[in-house]
Amino acid sequence: MLRRVESLYKTRILVVKQILAVILARGGSKELPGKNIAAIAGKPLIAWTIEAALGSESVTRTIVSTDDVDIAETAKLYGAEVPFLRPSELAEDGTPGSLPVLQAVSGLDEREAYRPDLVVTLQPTSPLRGADDIDAAVALLIERSADAVVSVTAVQQHPLWMKTIDAQGWVHDFVGQAKSVGARQELPPIFAPNGAIYIAPRNVLLSRGGWDTQRTAAYIMPFERSIDINTAQDFAIAELFLRKVN
Repeated sequence: MLRRVESLYKTRILVVKQILAVILARGGSKELPGKNIAAIAGKPLIAWTIEAALGSESVTRTIVSTDDVDIAETAKLYGAEVPFLRPSELAEDGTPGSLPVLQAVSGLDEREAYRPDLVVTLQPTSPLRGADDIDAAVALLIERSADAVVSVTAVQQHPLWMKTIDAQGWVHDFVGQAKSVGARQELPPIFAPNGAIYIAPRNVLLSRGGWDTQRTAAYIMPFERSIDINTAQDFAIAELFLRKVN
């Protein structure tokens, strides 16, 4: 993968020298308190993402953005940098995911004049995303000359077959054309972001404030590597997959 990425660098106007991985890990979690450092398949949850970033042949620096001292110490133990703690106002339940990334990128610029070419954002709640996924997503961005890359997976429950229930308890199609689809094979492919990987050049990230552009490429991942841990059930399923592949 490294040779492929290097060859792509040489054939594109964009010459990538520094790729920063920012791992977002706030301390608060109402559903699963302390989940980011909870033990899963033999190590803290965040360790799986740190190891994926450090194992990537593309990423040149890995930091963790957190407001939590325990998460920071665990992150350092597994080899990530924690150059500063995240402000508490950027670690609330409703904080958009892009804001802590922008704060981390700006903070590194202010403190170190460090300005990476690409920023890879990773969430510890996606422990099955591997180093190869990160490298492939970086290569995709360069190959497509994309403004951003977002990892996605095929939806398990197709919206054309979903229903709503009105105040009287009657069932209605959620999407109007649902009646025109008779079999699963006729359903158009639908994908959803899986939260595992977000990539953008630093200048795009700062100017757009995120990864939503007209030239955002999809890096498609299978379901078994797309589990995003939000509930105890997600945690249990992810642990089964992690023990199976490791």
